[in-house]
Amino acid sequence: MRLHLVDGTFELFRAHYSKRPEQPLKATLGMTQSLLALLANPAEQVTHLAVAFDNPIRSFRNDLFPEYKSDEGVPPELRSQFDAAEEATRAVGAVVWSMREFEADDALATAAARFAGQVDQVRILTPDKDLGQCLEADHIVQVDVIRKRVVNEQALLDRRGVKPESIPDLLALIGDDADGIPGLSGFGERTASALLGRFGHLENIPFDARSWPDSVRGADRLARTLRERLADVFLYRELATLRRDVPLRESFEDLRYRGPNDQRVRELLLLDAPTTGSPAPDPSLSR
Repeated sequence: MRLHLVDGTFELFRAHYSKRPEQPLKATLGMTQSLLALLANPAEQVTHLAVAFDNPIRSFRNDLFPEYKSDEGVPPELRSQFDAAEEATRAVGAVVWSMREFEADDALATAAARFAGQVDQVRILTPDKDLGQCLEADHIVQVDVIRKRVVNEQALLDRRGVKPESIPDLLALIGDDADGIPGLSGFGERTASALLGRFGHLENIPFDARSWPDSVRGADRLARTLRERLADVFLYRELATLRRDVPLRESFEDLRYRGPNDQRVRELLLLDAPTTGSPAPDPSLSR
C-alpha cells in the first residue's frame, strides 16, 4: 500500500501559472486534471490519498513573524478558486485537509508521521524544500513533479549535504523566499550545509570560528553574525519546522481511495468528456 500526500496549494498555483489557455477555473481545472493523471498512472499505485490546502494562506506563523507568507499578492482570480479547488478535489475522491490555523505542509508532515507505519511507502508530492525534514530512507519520499524526480533520504543528503532533521536549521540560515523566511546575511547553502553537516543543529555550532570546517570562507564574520542574530535564527527555525500534531480527524482507512464522482467532476469543471479520459500518466515520476 502507498499513501500519496499532495500539496494542493502548490498544484493550484502551478496550474494557474501554467501555459494552459486562459479560461474560467483555469487553476482548478489544471489541478484536477493533474490529480486524475496521478490516479490513472499505474506506476504510482495509489491506494490511499489526501490533499492539503492553505485556505487562507495564513497560519500561526504569521503571529510569530508578520513578514511570513500570506494571501497578500495572490491574484484575485486565483484566490477566488480556493473553495472550488477543494470541492473539485473531493469530487475526485480524495480526502481534503483545509488548513487555517496550521499550514498545508503541517498536515502533510502530520499524516506522514502518523500513517507511515501502515503503508509500504509514503509519497509526498511537492517540491517544497521544507518537506525534506519528513524523509525517512526509502519509506517516506518526496516526489518533485516539476523536476520529475523522487527524493529519498540519501538523495537529500547527496544534494544538500544534510540529513532530514537538519532541514529546518538549514532554512533558518539560508532563508526560504517561498515562505518569507529571510535567513542570515552571508550564509549560502554551501556554508550552511558544511556547518550543519558537521554540527547537526544550530545550537551545536560553536561561536569560535576556528572550530568550523576549513571550507567555510569568512568564518570569523559569519560566526559574529550568528552570535548577534541568534534569537532571529532560532525564530526562523521555528517557522521552518513543520508541525506533526495537526488534529486530522480521518483514520487511515478513511484515506483509502475509492474512485471519483465522475458526474460531479464534470459538473464542477464543465467537462464534456468522462474523467477516465484524463491526461496520460508521466512514467518518469515512478520509482
